Amino acid sequence: MSNKPLLLILSAPSGTGKTTLARRLVAANPGAIFSVSYTTRPPRGDEKDGADYRFVSETTFQKLIADGAFVEWAHVHGHHYGTPRTVIEEAEKRGALAIFDIDVQGGETIKRAHPEAVRALILPPSLAELERRLRARSTDDDATIRRRLHAARIEIRLARAAGYEYWVVNDDLESAYADLEAIVRAEYCRAGRRPLAPDLGLP
Repeated sequence: MSNKPLLLILSAPSGTGKTTLARRLVAANPGAIFSVSYTTRPPRGDEKDGADYRFVSETTFQKLIADGAFVEWAHVHGHHYGTPRTVIEEAEKRGALAIFDIDVQGGETIKRAHPEAVRALILPPSLAELERRLRARSTDDDATIRRRLHAARIEIRLARAAGYEYWVVNDDLESAYADLEAIVRAEYCRAGRRPLAPDLGLP
């Protein structure tokens, strides 16, 4: 007997440490799957194909859409992004934890298709702290930072309206990670997700 799959959607404004937390959660849970999205945008910095994203041409992306390869896809800032359906199929096959690092729009699409999915919004302690972190990275100009802060406000409002089940404030990385681990443990204890011995007399 194996566990039912746990589809964990992590969404967050840019700069909250979501991807760092997601990668750590995958590393700490043997058999967990990290969903690597497809995108038509070019790699940035030291991003690696197959690890950070699967970088494909617009033609290839359109063919993947036509083939039904994505559980969700979107056009963002001039580029396409898509979540591969194979991740969910593999999680269902193995009863595994699958982690999706996607925005609220994508999270809602997966939730509609898979109501059993669990969503967590990673938040900064405050927008002022988020701005400080974005400026400390020294990778964006003022206009980009202002745009990211505006997008953060929208993302938070959308997640609240969508009814995200969990809120994790990343004030301290260790504490935020402990909260995520607690969410995973709690969800695996949810009635019906963990298989029980037949002699317990439960259906």
